[in-house]
Amino acid sequence: MGMGWKSLRMQWAILNNMPDLNHKCAVFGIFGKNLDVSRLTFYGLFALQHRGQESTGIATADGNHIDCYKNMGLVTQVYNEETIQNLKGHIAIGHNRYSTSEGSHIKHAQPVVINNHLALGHNGNLPSVTALKEFLEAKDISTNDCSDSELMAKAIGYYLEHGNSIKHAVLKSYPLFTGAFCLTILTKDSLVAVRDTYGIRPLCMGKIGDATVFASESCAFHTIGAQFEREINPGEMVIVTEKGIESVQIQPAKTKVDIFELVYFARPDSNILGKSVYDVRHNCGSKLAEECPIAADIVVPVPETAYPVASGYSKALGLPMEMALVKNRYIHRTFIQPEQHSRDLGVKLKLTPLPEVLKGKKVVVMDDSIVRGTTSRQLVKMLFDAGAIEVHMLVSSPPVKFPDFYGIDTPKQKDLIAAHKTVEEIRQFLGATSLYFLSLKGLIESTGLSEDLFCTSCFTGKYPIDLKERAQEVKEPVYAEIKPEGALF
Repeated sequence: MGMGWKSLRMQWAILNNMPDLNHKCAVFGIFGKNLDVSRLTFYGLFALQHRGQESTGIATADGNHIDCYKNMGLVTQVYNEETIQNLKGHIAIGHNRYSTSEGSHIKHAQPVVINNHLALGHNGNLPSVTALKEFLEAKDISTNDCSDSELMAKAIGYYLEHGNSIKHAVLKSYPLFTGAFCLTILTKDSLVAVRDTYGIRPLCMGKIGDATVFASESCAFHTIGAQFEREINPGEMVIVTEKGIESVQIQPAKTKVDIFELVYFARPDSNILGKSVYDVRHNCGSKLAEECPIAADIVVPVPETAYPVASGYSKALGLPMEMALVKNRYIHRTFIQPEQHSRDLGVKLKLTPLPEVLKGKKVVVMDDSIVRGTTSRQLVKMLFDAGAIEVHMLVSSPPVKFPDFYGIDTPKQKDLIAAHKTVEEIRQFLGATSLYFLSLKGLIESTGLSEDLFCTSCFTGKYPIDLKERAQEVKEPVYAEIKPEGALF
């Protein structure tokens, strides 16, 4: 149709009112005799669709052979009854992808399959693959046009092909992986889950009877009737075979979960670090009420991650929360090329304001983040056009000033509005009556956990995992704030 996946990706972001931040991937895995593992994996991936919408794949093993099916598109678009029935075995892994490495193409859809030895799914990103490439090239293994995930699979595959068990293949490859990674790995007779030393991305384990399940988020367990057991520790490898479950702590845990998981990415019905994502977001709203109380008429959340934030804010101040922005739930990927007028509609394609609720009102609008600022600008104008007399924008995270290298598809730093504008300048750009960002201190307090457990690099520029050659891409913001960060203008 003459339309590449790069254009489709742009459409997807516009139509879904995404705040210019897109997660890389979701991983899933299950080992269970007498279970329809491919079907359960399908449902697990469906529950994790929010973590990746570009491609999806499932690999299965029956003890002798590995089968795999993957394609571009959403979970419900890619699989049908025939594909599910053709994926036979008692072991399965699944993957949803939103690319941050090597771009969007069916070649980079996962799981990555290496001969008939293993299949691998990866959530995260390796900012440096120099060590991996040097290792593989020294073994005469091609690295051309390979994503970080494919390079990892090739390294583990090399050791498997040279007589190592999957346990020792991972142990020997692990030091080559510089970055953030949660892996589910399938061989013909085993299932493996691995998490990087810092645990930047979430990964947890559950049970369905005697069957073992792994998933990026615990919300997937409810969907398939599994019980949450625990989170995989940072630096841990868990191996499941017919003999049972073995845990290996490869490196000491240095927990640094990306705090954006709690702000935006994870589903509200998931738990991370023992905390309910919904409760954390609700607490963010309460904290915003402490830091920035506004004498408004109504509180309006931007669908959907801001619902619990708005609830916390409205309850704390005794203000009514109104669903004055109606989301079109049925806009998904489309292969129709948008012409310029359609692109200019932007957020209007996704959200419809209710003039009956907004007219003559002083409005507090809640969102989880501001990245480029273009979507928020359209939103503010839309609320004014619908009759609001004041639009106060409150954000449940600090300003995003630095790019991510660990699995979030952020724009380059030059395109991050908070990297080159003060809060007041951002407010002017948005056209809002006032603008306030939740302080980092307030965000941390909302989690009920220590700041030491989190990666806050997008806000602070402090990267727990060495960026190596990519450190040169990070610059200090080019301005000095007149008021403290988060100040109300």
